[in-house]
Amino acid sequence: MAIDRWRPFGTMERWDRFGIGDVQTEMNRLFESLVGRPMTKAVGEQMWLPAVDMRETKDDLVLSFDLPGVPEKDVHLTITGDLLTVRGERRLENEAAENSYHRVERVYGRFERSVQLPMGVQTDKAKASYRDGVLEVKLPKMEEVKPREIKIDLL
Repeated sequence: MAIDRWRPFGTMERWDRFGIGDVQTEMNRLFESLVGRPMTKAVGEQMWLPAVDMRETKDDLVLSFDLPGVPEKDVHLTITGDLLTVRGERRLENEAAENSYHRVERVYGRFERSVQLPMGVQTDKAKASYRDGVLEVKLPKMEEVKPREIKIDLL
């Protein structure tokens, strides 16, 4: 909550007694990163997070990442343990004419999205396809461990 301090012989100035402005900035950054808007702004560079859907079929865990405008060669996919990571970069189409734009609302720059997998998967049988700006990753589920009956010896 910001409070306006009134001064009888001067201008009104914004006074943030409790530092709420900093908290608001951090909350905005958090929510923007969740919906795929710029997360951080480095010098001349933005990072963004692609949207992802995760669904489960009888045999597979399927993840779909929205990557419009990103060439397939610029997409890299890795699995480490139970963490699937997609990284890449979307470049401005015509960097030479960058100064002629009147509005740029789409986010460009590097991205990296890591998703924790909710179950064990067979990483050696993973398959990925890329079509119309959507990366689909199919991860076969691990075979469930079947219960084994243990014979009890009488002493």
